[in-house]
Amino acid sequence: MVSIGNYSQLLALFFSLTTIALLLTGIMKNDFRFIMSGRRALVTVAFFTSTASIALVYLFFTNNFQVEYVASYSNRALPLFYKATAFWAGQKGSLLFWAWILSLFSAVVVYNTRDEIDSKATPYIYTVLAATLVFFLALITFVTNPFDLLRFIPPDGKGLNPMLQNPGMIFHPPTLFLGYVGFTIPFAYAIAAMASGNLDESWLKKTRVWNILAWVFLTIGILLGGQWAYVELGWGGYWAWDPVENASFIPWLVATAFIHTAIIQERRNIMKVWNMTLILLTFVLSLFGTYLVRSGILQSVHDFGATGLGGYFLVFMGVVLIGGFSLIASSYRKLRSEKVLESYLSRESTFLFNNVILLALAFSTLFGTLFPLISEAVTGNKITVSMPFFNRVNTPLFLALLLVTGLCPLIGWRKASADNLKKNFMLPFLAMIAGTIILLVAGIREFYPLVAFSLCIFVAVTILREFWTGAKARGKLKGEPLIVAFPRLLWRMRRRYGGFIAHLGLVLMVIGITGSNAYKLENQATLTKGQTLNVGAYSLRYDRIGKWREWNREVYAATLSVFKNGTSLGTIRPEKRFYVNAQQPTTEVSLRSTLLEDLYVTMPAIGRNWDITLKVMVNPLLQWVWIGGFTMVAGGLIAIIPGRKRRVGSNDIL
Repeated sequence: MVSIGNYSQLLALFFSLTTIALLLTGIMKNDFRFIMSGRRALVTVAFFTSTASIALVYLFFTNNFQVEYVASYSNRALPLFYKATAFWAGQKGSLLFWAWILSLFSAVVVYNTRDEIDSKATPYIYTVLAATLVFFLALITFVTNPFDLLRFIPPDGKGLNPMLQNPGMIFHPPTLFLGYVGFTIPFAYAIAAMASGNLDESWLKKTRVWNILAWVFLTIGILLGGQWAYVELGWGGYWAWDPVENASFIPWLVATAFIHTAIIQERRNIMKVWNMTLILLTFVLSLFGTYLVRSGILQSVHDFGATGLGGYFLVFMGVVLIGGFSLIASSYRKLRSEKVLESYLSRESTFLFNNVILLALAFSTLFGTLFPLISEAVTGNKITVSMPFFNRVNTPLFLALLLVTGLCPLIGWRKASADNLKKNFMLPFLAMIAGTIILLVAGIREFYPLVAFSLCIFVAVTILREFWTGAKARGKLKGEPLIVAFPRLLWRMRRRYGGFIAHLGLVLMVIGITGSNAYKLENQATLTKGQTLNVGAYSLRYDRIGKWREWNREVYAATLSVFKNGTSLGTIRPEKRFYVNAQQPTTEVSLRSTLLEDLYVTMPAIGRNWDITLKVMVNPLLQWVWIGGFTMVAGGLIAIIPGRKRRVGSNDIL
């Protein structure tokens, strides 16, 4: 199976190179036969990367510890489902996974373009995809091969890092990779559009689903990463502005900006240069995310140490940036639009402000992430910036972004009139003022929480007003009751209202982030049996401790009785786990979650006399972070549900 894996990788690389050679020959000779052959060669790559991936999973399942990668990330005691996820636990398997997903996506593109073979842009799309495949396949074939063998056969492997033995890690890395890899497709279409000279908005329409699907996967990956950090790392938070977290967040911000301005190009045929730049940056930042995790240049809770791959990624990113900006410069005259923004008081302008804020967020996050390297280059000392820097810089920008999110639907396209503004702003503005007064009466006086909650009211009312007026108009036009008109309106105009649902998810997330950060309560103490720890309205009484064997670990669990304002709420049980072959035990969080707050309990230490150290937090509104995040995902998915093609002459508006 090792030989099958090695030969499959080598053949995948061979067919990727063959694809490029055939396509370039076909383009230069204008010979359709070479292009068809290149197309078939690109599909063949998917077959061989799939074979290599299956071979690696088989080696994990059969405990072949002579394979260095298997010995490093698995052992005999590891449960079967974690053996499968060990595929992407290390850098070698992750890079094979990258190449595998990209080859499958490329095969899908080949299928989707089956009726566009004669298009001038199509061979360029295939060429960009094949060139990206060559980079990753060359890395895993010649530099960091997952099928490398040890000179001996160890009796057992080192096992999977205990922190990665969490259900969240089954889905978190794959969804991040699906997001990263997904942005390769619109990037390939953009490069092909410039190379072929077909610079109308058709490439945007063809890649709209890919754009949003990649964004959805990246969003899910970031959310699952946050959930994993929350329940596994035991520090009580879900986002620490860690370099690897930032590495996924930066391309997400730029991709979000691109998705918004792509709408303007489709609608008004402007901002072509800007969109080309954004998709180029999104792709490069996706590579940067992979590079940051693999290079080991920055300290993180989940990097792979110094791997020696940084130079290869830097060269590849440099080539992509130079090539991409050269193409944009050479296509500049064709990309320039004769149309301009007609007014700063228009919906197009709010999209532009939205872009400026998103890019400012991306830049500040990138600057903070790379600051240790910048400081080392200037002063010789690596100075790390932490959460206070990011919170101080990014919080005002996030609030500005929330404000623009609310303003956008209230302002008309092209140019808003004074009457239009007065009519649309009145209800959300009055609701915000009333909400702010209620918040002040309720005791919320801190500046940022008060502003954040008030803006949430403004944006939520704006969005709900859109739903209400849309459903009411449809009901009047079609003679339908509102309860029927609303779902039909949502289905009929999925793209528009899917976007609003995503924005509503953002509002819910801001509520959760603000509440859990501004009003968190915390207490820590060492208890003997029968003693109680208090935090806020909660009291936790240490009743007993138990010990048992489970799968590949030994578990110590303390049982605590929980009371709130004197009323019993049952028990909660934080754990300490000692894994086979692991140097350090892990702390397992015990949670009691409601929509109002999370009771978050960890047990950092167990004493010789069975006294325990408890760390207890109350995180208000935290569940709304996850609810809001997955509402955003739902909005994105609704927006790309395919519909029936409109009949010629159809002019339905609702």
